[in-house]
Amino acid sequence: MTQLRPVGARRGGGPREPRRCRWCQRPLGARDGPGRPREYCRQSCRQRDYEARHRAAERGLDEGEIIVTRARLDGLQDRLWVLACAIEDVEGDLARSAELDDYRQALGWLLDAARPLVAELEVGPGTT
Repeated sequence: MTQLRPVGARRGGGPREPRRCRWCQRPLGARDGPGRPREYCRQSCRQRDYEARHRAAERGLDEGEIIVTRARLDGLQDRLWVLACAIEDVEGDLARSAELDDYRQALGWLLDAARPLVAELEVGPGTT
């Protein structure tokens, strides 16, 4: 007799990772009913992915290759460096003190360092 697994359950028994948009990597909500699973969170993501694939084919690029300006790459690396430094600072500060106000300040510091990266994601890859 065939045993049925609950919808969304994996054979390994572990939790299933949520599906993500092919363009922006935002988690996709669960879809009820028949049909193919969603690949994009918005129509604009579908369009940007189509345009990127079309441009990549024109330039002879593989699926995993991208073209990015040096300025954009440098900016992203700078923001990642700031976030890495903030994490290091917060870890050191919290190792010395565990007061509630210290945790609040540490969280604020981390959020301030992470916001530019989040803003970059909201603008979307491939846009300036």
